[in-house]
Amino acid sequence: MAREDIAALIPHQGGMCLWEHIVEWDGTRVVLATSSHRSLDNPLRSNNRLRSVHLCEYGAQAMAVHGALRAAPGRAQPGMLVSLRSVTFACDYIDDLADELRVEALCLQSAESSQQYSFKITHAGEVVAEGRAAVLLKLPA
Repeated sequence: MAREDIAALIPHQGGMCLWEHIVEWDGTRVVLATSSHRSLDNPLRSNNRLRSVHLCEYGAQAMAVHGALRAAPGRAQPGMLVSLRSVTFACDYIDDLADELRVEALCLQSAESSQQYSFKITHAGEVVAEGRAAVLLKLPA
């Protein structure tokens, strides 16, 4: 699946849709790939650089993509990132990484009102960020 397919699943549009390809997925995990970290138009850039802390947004978007795929047909249920835990980074900046980024997001817990995932983002086979994230989902009225 390509970027436009991903954008149809999540609320992030335009440059804020950070992932470009769904590599594979099943009921418990998703693997995505992108080169958006190298884009000069990346909306997360500051002072012409992209800090590794923004990989948390990449991880959160992977969670949203997986949630929408699991709920298909449809879009990701709106949610709010409420917790990041045990997050580590292997570098300060990611805009100068030459190859694509890959994420593997693994669903640790999923309920009607919340989800928890672990995520691992790699570049050229090396881990550049990993951690856990929790999202509170907005329930329909």
